[in-house]
Amino acid sequence: MIRPHHRLASVETPIIPTIAALVRNNPGTISLGQGVVNYGPPAEAIAALPSMMGDGSLHKYLGVSGHPGLVEAIQAKLAQENQVQLGSDAMLMVTAGSNMAFLNSVLAVADPGDEFILPMPFYFNQEMAIRMCGCVPVPVPANDDWSLNVEAMAAAITPRTRAIVTVSPNNPTGAVYSEASLRAINALCAQHGLYHFSDEAYEYFTYEGVKHFSPASIPGAMKHTLSFYSMSKNYGMASWRVGYVVFPSDLFDAMNKVQDTNLICAPMPSQLLALQALKQGKPWVQPKVEALSQVRQTVYKALEGLGDLVQFPKTQGAFYVLMKLPGLAQGTEPIAFNRAMTEKFKVASIPGFAFGLTQVHEANYQRLSYGALDAASVAEGVQRYVAAVQDWYGTRG
Repeated sequence: MIRPHHRLASVETPIIPTIAALVRNNPGTISLGQGVVNYGPPAEAIAALPSMMGDGSLHKYLGVSGHPGLVEAIQAKLAQENQVQLGSDAMLMVTAGSNMAFLNSVLAVADPGDEFILPMPFYFNQEMAIRMCGCVPVPVPANDDWSLNVEAMAAAITPRTRAIVTVSPNNPTGAVYSEASLRAINALCAQHGLYHFSDEAYEYFTYEGVKHFSPASIPGAMKHTLSFYSMSKNYGMASWRVGYVVFPSDLFDAMNKVQDTNLICAPMPSQLLALQALKQGKPWVQPKVEALSQVRQTVYKALEGLGDLVQFPKTQGAFYVLMKLPGLAQGTEPIAFNRAMTEKFKVASIPGFAFGLTQVHEANYQRLSYGALDAASVAEGVQRYVAAVQDWYGTRG
């Protein structure tokens, strides 16, 4: 008999497949669940791929850092848009998505039992990665408006703390952390000899004139900052799996070991598509962000119809609304609300317990994503959601 294994016992089951199964089992459901965009990569980038694939050298292993042309394009983008200049202090590595970059980085910097401070609510895949590596996530509640509680995060530092994680613009809240708060977190990390893990996957998705800030642009920050970026959101390349990480140069040996073991190199067709997408650049993405801004207003207006039943800060980033509803009755299964609204009203969202908000009998948090569908489908989905909430809480007229 094979003995039981326990490494993954503390890791939560991924919520996205669970909700996806509910959607599949209820045809006609509008999913406001998964965090993807409703467009694909630039047509010009796709059209350029066939001619590039004729190069026989592309069918062999490449170096762990990435295709040289893509690495050069990313370096130029970082310098121009993020004010992040790669010199002797930092290096770049292309991975199969930024989730892989995050997992690789945890493996590279931490020993089992080390702690990672996460603002709560947190991005569940990061919490899962920390646990998979035998490390300890330390959730620290954000402020009521979902901004960083810097003082509480400072108080959570212990001798076992290895890094502080920030995600801005944020998943699941949509909060864009202020430059001042990100500078404060980065300074805390420098003061205590910690790494700052800065997830910037949603960097282009900001509204109302709010600006994204990259902590690695702070003078001297490169030596302790790891910055994570993704092609999935900006360029509609979710299934192509391309991300990249900027990390301190002294971590290269460890990062090289992890990358060479797990991946060797990101798939070459995906890297070539990313290279072509970057040639289109931020101007290609911006009209899509502007369109999402209009959808965002539609979502907010519909949710306001719930009155005092719902609370949600109007955040300025990503494409999410994280709202607080009254707690579920004692003894109610945490997923029951989501199952009921999918089966009865044909609409799906992501429950807040997936993001660390597990006290469901005190508050029923739900995340809506308005990025994945066209404007009309989002509007219809939110109307269904409002009806589902009113029905569940007995307030429907």
